[in-house]
Amino acid sequence: MSTTESWSPSSWRSKSIAQDVEYPDLKHLSKVLAKIETLPPLVTPSEIERLRYQLSLVQRNEAFLLHAGDCAESFDACTHESISAKIGLILSFSLILIWGARLPVVRIGRIAGQYAKPRSSKTEKIGDREVLSFRGDNVNGLDPNDRTPDPDRLLSAYFHSTTTLNHVRSLLTSGFASLHHPSDWSLNHVRSPSLRKEFEHIVDGLSDALDFSRTIGVESGPSFELGGGRGTVGEVDFYTSHEGLMLEYEQALTRAFPLSSAAHPKAPAAPNAAPIQRLKAFYNTSAHFLWIGDRTRQLTGAHVEYFRGIRNPIGVKVGPSMGKEELVRLLDIVNPLKEAGRVTLITRYGAGKIEDHLAGHISTVQQSGHPVIWICDPMHGNTLTSASGLKTRNFGTIISELTSCLKIHAACNSRLGGVSLEFTGELNEEGFSVTECLGGSMELSEEQLGLRYQSFCDPRLNFEQSLDVAFLISNYFKKERSGQKKAEADILYTELSRQASV
Repeated sequence: MSTTESWSPSSWRSKSIAQDVEYPDLKHLSKVLAKIETLPPLVTPSEIERLRYQLSLVQRNEAFLLHAGDCAESFDACTHESISAKIGLILSFSLILIWGARLPVVRIGRIAGQYAKPRSSKTEKIGDREVLSFRGDNVNGLDPNDRTPDPDRLLSAYFHSTTTLNHVRSLLTSGFASLHHPSDWSLNHVRSPSLRKEFEHIVDGLSDALDFSRTIGVESGPSFELGGGRGTVGEVDFYTSHEGLMLEYEQALTRAFPLSSAAHPKAPAAPNAAPIQRLKAFYNTSAHFLWIGDRTRQLTGAHVEYFRGIRNPIGVKVGPSMGKEELVRLLDIVNPLKEAGRVTLITRYGAGKIEDHLAGHISTVQQSGHPVIWICDPMHGNTLTSASGLKTRNFGTIISELTSCLKIHAACNSRLGGVSLEFTGELNEEGFSVTECLGGSMELSEEQLGLRYQSFCDPRLNFEQSLDVAFLISNYFKKERSGQKKAEADILYTELSRQASV
């Protein structure tokens, strides 16, 4: 594929498409898509440009990227309690990272649009029946009797995304994210005494720092969030993301806008200059950040064709099947100008395969000159099935891949820029966390998986296990920051040994 080929939001239709959904009523689909094309954007070009800038800081090792949330959202989880729990966990996780690494954290949630999932097979067996696979709430229903793809679900996805995003924004502008009371972010249900103590230590230190800042009158100084001007301890930037799987839906929300002035902050107009025609760019307004999955990254396929033309920063999943030359060719297609902040590579090899692939991928990209952000997804390559038949992941294996990732980047004169995690802060009616992944400081056993297993897709870390990961990463960077670099990640290995023995 030539990167000079003409592009339009619909040019992907001339390419072969993976993970396509076959709708029985195409006229109904067209009518729904025409309606979505008239609906307002969910996000704005200025927000997207702001994220691109902040991701360029991550690329320069001046910030850290946290990409986290549900494997797949459900319409039923669009509630105040569920959304608040997710945001509270992301805020808690990022606070721990900031405290240890002394770096700003760019927060991208898998939220307000993560309703579709790829599947390895078009059909699945449920009891004695073979039915179409469940593809997410914006395609069909979880109920085996509701598996026919329904275009109206795309409209529902738009309105549930809108509602979710609106509530997230209202939370973050009404004091929910205030650093004056971080313990309000659902810490009250953490059962581990050691984990509570560690988090409370951070809160106490933060409280002292804020008291000192108030005393000398400099509570809110210059902010990392350039271009916005909020810069307070009460508000944070937060961005949304989802896998760009349903291209009909993504096309309907792709709009041409004048290229935001934030895209060229160092090129102010002359005082008396005549008005000039501003360039236009295509922005996907369904989310700030979208990614291409491991199943849809074919170089001549529809998804790569679509992604190469949008202005949004994008992610690319990189697994064991990704060839080194293939990776560079993909980067050439989606980022031919080698723009900073444009591409994030999300590695997901599995703990048993990362040593065989990551170093080669890093070296090849370095030689190509492509600027990328490397982040680790230690979840997707480490799924297993328990004796009871539940999909699960072992905390020790997750940490093993993360540890290896840190070590390999250090050995390759590279740096891990972030993590991509599937986690949830959801509680049941009794106030207990979900039980979907094994291990962690709560020492969740296989016999306990079924107690509160709520995921209809992939197993997620719960609140407590997520904070375990946050402290491990934070402690690593704290140790690195203090100059104690011997054995690079031995603090993680110590914890890994403890977890693996559970």
